Amino acid sequence: MMANIGIPGLIIILILALIIFGPAKLPQLGRAVGQTLKEFKNSTKDVVDEVTSEFELEEKQPDLKKKNV
Repeated sequence: MMANIGIPGLIIILILALIIFGPAKLPQLGRAVGQTLKEFKNSTKDVVDEVTSEFELEEKQPDLKKKNV
């Protein structure tokens, strides 16, 4: 969806952000957005790692049951 914006769309968005928030707030806003995206990425990675480890444990458990039988 973001690929459909293009360069002219990004320029318009940046101009509107500059008008709405002013030049003093833009760096703070950009920093906040960056930190939010970083936290979201880390949280998503943690969830994926947890689910992957659960699947790996499930795959190993049938092997253990076969050895015990």
